[in-house]
Amino acid sequence: METTEKIKQLLEQKGWSAYRLAKESKLSESTIANIIKRNTVPSVTTLESICKGLHITMSQFFADGDLIEVTENTKELIACWNTLSEEQRKIILLLLKNMNKK
Repeated sequence: METTEKIKQLLEQKGWSAYRLAKESKLSESTIANIIKRNTVPSVTTLESICKGLHITMSQFFADGDLIEVTENTKELIACWNTLSEEQRKIILLLLKNMNKK
């Protein structure tokens, strides 16, 4: 998928306008409009800003499949998870699965 098409897809998934992306990315509205309407390929720096605005990494942008938003809470959760033993991980995973059923 082309870069501009991927940006359009992500905007649609999030229900965001080009204006919102510009504000979140700290880019000008004209920059975002040029990318979206004229299919202009953004520079690496601009794409990094767009990814930050979308709360994803560049790796996530180019990956196939569903995106997971990496928030500070997500980072903290992963850091804690990495310190657990295998048995503790099984218990936590079971707990989370049971919580999701309710």
